[in-house]
Order: sequence, then structure tokens, then C-alpha cells
Amino acid sequence: MTKYHPTSTAPSKQRHDYLPAAGRDALLPFYDLFTAALGAAAIHRTLIEQAELTAGQRVLEIGCGTGNVAIRVKRTHPGVELVGSDPDPLALARARRKARGLNGIRFERGYAQRLPHPDGSFDRVLSALMLHHLDHDTRVAAAAEVVRVLRPGGSLHLVDFAGHKHGIHGLLARRMVKSGHLADNQGDGIPRMLNAAGLDCAEVASRRHPVMGQITYYRALRPA
Repeated sequence: MTKYHPTSTAPSKQRHDYLPAAGRDALLPFYDLFTAALGAAAIHRTLIEQAELTAGQRVLEIGCGTGNVAIRVKRTHPGVELVGSDPDPLALARARRKARGLNGIRFERGYAQRLPHPDGSFDRVLSALMLHHLDHDTRVAAAAEVVRVLRPGGSLHLVDFAGHKHGIHGLLARRMVKSGHLADNQGDGIPRMLNAAGLDCAEVASRRHPVMGQITYYRALRPA
């Protein structure tokens, strides 16, 4: 994750120690329209299906942004308890508005590398197109946190770009918001990092998205 030093400027111009959901605060009103146009919903749906959720499970999404994945989970699996976590308070406010009327779901501020949850408190952790925003040290710390908050036998389900050439999103990441840390995603970089953290990670599927390029899904189990 790109690191900035907070300043005393007005909030709309303040730099952050996290990457805002839309890259820049001013772009947030367009974020959902933009991701819908890119076809993110199909990616989210596949990720949720692979998580094999059942009623009674506790599910955490890290880097939830405006809540699209978390809200889809809650609507398709109303019996799960869902927590969406993100460092961006503006995105979280939008997620909470979108989730009004849904029970058993909440959104809270948190960093993937410092999750505010007890050990072993979730059955599933989800991550959708977020990991590439984190630098090497931050993603290693985030992996350790995922291991910590997962219950034995629980699992992380993650989808991200397979390399540094990934269509329109990559162009924006490199040219506009400078958010990409994609070298670590190439080859077996993601499984190797998750395995080193103590998870048993395997690639589930990899496919070419017509707009965003190659994306890969992973399942990482915490041993029982």
C-alpha cells in the first residue's frame, strides 16, 4: 500500500496512509458505475461461489471499498454474519448507506495489516481485486493477520490480477493513482506468500477478463 504522510490540509485535499477506494476521494461518486462498467460483478459472483458459504458462518471482507462484494454476499447468503473492513471512511459511509435494511452486516474501518478482530473469529475471509494495491511488506503483514483471524479449518478466498499488464484497471493504476504493486502477483508469487504465512494455498481458476486482463482466483486454507 502506498504510504503518505498526513498533512493538515482540508480533508478533500489531504493525503492518506491508504489508497482511497476510487484512487482519489473526488472520484468516489463514480466508483460503482466504473466498476460495473468493467464487469466486476461477474468476478465478485465467482469469488463468492468459490467460498462455499453456509448459514451461521462469520465472514470478513478485507478492502471492502463501497461494499459491493459484502452486500452481494449478504443478499445471496442471508444466514451469514458479514463484516466489511476498509481504511477509507468515505467508501465505508457509502457502503453503509447501500446496506440499509440488511441485517447481520456491518462495515468498519480497519487496515488489512492491522485487523481489529480477535484470533480465530472468522470462518471465511474474502479479498476481491485488492491485494495488488499493497506493497510487499504490507501484503505479508496482511497475510499474517488473515491467518490470525481465521478459525482452524477456515479459508481465505482471493481474486486478483495475475501480472502487471491488466487492461484498463492497470492503466489507471499506473498512470492515474500509481497504486500497482504487481510484480509480487506474477508466477507463484501469491501462493508462495500465503503459504509462507501458514496457509495452504492453491490456485482455483485463472481466466482472461475482456477488459481487465488475466485474473486468478485462489483458495487458502488455515490447517485445522
